[in-house]
Amino acid sequence: MLYIRNFEGDKNEFEFFLDMLYESIHIAENKPSKEALLNASGIRKYHVGWGRKGDKVLIAVDAENKSVGAVWYRLFNDNNKSYGYIDGNTPEIGMAVSKEVRGRGMGTLLMHKIIQQAKDEGYNTISLSVDLENDTAINMYQKLGFKDYEIVGTSKTMIYKCL
Repeated sequence: MLYIRNFEGDKNEFEFFLDMLYESIHIAENKPSKEALLNASGIRKYHVGWGRKGDKVLIAVDAENKSVGAVWYRLFNDNNKSYGYIDGNTPEIGMAVSKEVRGRGMGTLLMHKIIQQAKDEGYNTISLSVDLENDTAINMYQKLGFKDYEIVGTSKTMIYKCL
């Protein structure tokens, strides 16, 4: 039995969020260490100062109360653009699940929950950035209703209209 709960913000939970942020970054070969990657200039913006207005995390928990996945979003602006940046009113989503639960629908469930959360909070659109080689993720996002927005480098930005 799995359930999804709101992020409480304690130190252990924040560490799990950072683990999932690291997992969400698709690098097929020679992926840097968690510390090196999460402190890289283009990635730090995804977690530094977490807890500001527009930050949201949902955590998937298994029957043993173990965290097994997370989905989140954060707002960015013209002066601090993210990889999936659309505008200052469109939160960018990130998501990852632990290796032991992949392929069981957890990612889809998490995405449904964060889409509903964005709707409940009044966002008109949400976005994400996905590696062009990550066909599994792209297919899932398309099935959920995300549409291609643009390609920048090796990533595709996709957008979902919450209306």
